Amino acid sequence: MNAPANPKIEAILKALGDKKAEDVRTYDVRGRSSITDDVVVASATSAPHLRALAVGVERAVREATGEGARVSGDAESAWIVLDYFDAMVHLFLPDARAYYEIEKLWA
Repeated sequence: MNAPANPKIEAILKALGDKKAEDVRTYDVRGRSSITDDVVVASATSAPHLRALAVGVERAVREATGEGARVSGDAESAWIVLDYFDAMVHLFLPDARAYYEIEKLWA
């Protein structure tokens, strides 16, 4: 895992750690993406855990920076995206993460 680049990323990573997210990865995509600076990818163990991760990240970022996210997806779709413009958080159930392999875009 890369070192946090800013307070928002620190808040995201702390929230994911506190909520026991699995296989957390961060990618600094500046210069490789025109839509964001940082991408965080993590897995949940179940649909309720996926919802808890999303809520925990939203709460932590709002407390740290005052920013809210645009949220796409839900626990039933197995993939939730939190878009903070300069950071994007992709939360998956393991099967969906393996299927979409979005980390191949940034690795």
